[in-house]
Amino acid sequence: MNKKRIVLIALATLVSTLLPLIPASAHNVSKNDAKFVQANQGRAIAPFMYLGAKHMVTGYDHLLFLVGVIFFLYRLKDVVQYVSLFTIGHSLTLLVGVLGGVRANSYVIDAIIGLSVIYKAFDNMDGFKRFLGFQPNTKWAVLIFGLFHGFGLATKLQEFALSQKGLVANIVSFNIGVEIGQVLALTAVLIALSYWRTRGGFLRHAFVTNTALMTGGFILVGYQLAGYFLA
Repeated sequence: MNKKRIVLIALATLVSTLLPLIPASAHNVSKNDAKFVQANQGRAIAPFMYLGAKHMVTGYDHLLFLVGVIFFLYRLKDVVQYVSLFTIGHSLTLLVGVLGGVRANSYVIDAIIGLSVIYKAFDNMDGFKRFLGFQPNTKWAVLIFGLFHGFGLATKLQEFALSQKGLVANIVSFNIGVEIGQVLALTAVLIALSYWRTRGGFLRHAFVTNTALMTGGFILVGYQLAGYFLA
């Protein structure tokens, strides 16, 4: 076994070890941010955009899924297409959840979000064709999982007593901020992936990387199911 493979396996092990130390909910809002959201009266477009961007950049469940989505996308056109489907999905359920008052159990939603990470890693490992003999429509899967990711955002905001004054403007601003954060995070990921693809061994080590990604998804699912049954 060469040194690069040893390093990647060690990295995968490290990720698997550290992820359990992360708080169970990927949607936690800091105390200061929570105080602001609950105390706010009226429009606060810039602050809510900031909160949306911050939430996406620090939302490791969203980022793990998106890393899986773009892992084997080489053309910018394809990246934009898939990310747009995800954006449509999570924007719709975020707005419907908060503005329309549609509620769902946060543990169940976050468990499905963890499942989305597992799904995409398994897909990247060609698992559906190898073990199940078929290939799901990836575009539909990204859109559908995007709906659940949006509900994940909505369930966190629904925990707060949001002022009805300027609520629509604030939630739309939050959603715009989420998109800004998403672009920033994905840009960094794309730069890193593009560089890695120029190095030797990208395809050889892709399986190990997606194994680590899948492990993270299983940990997320386990946390949320434990919370659901023990809460």
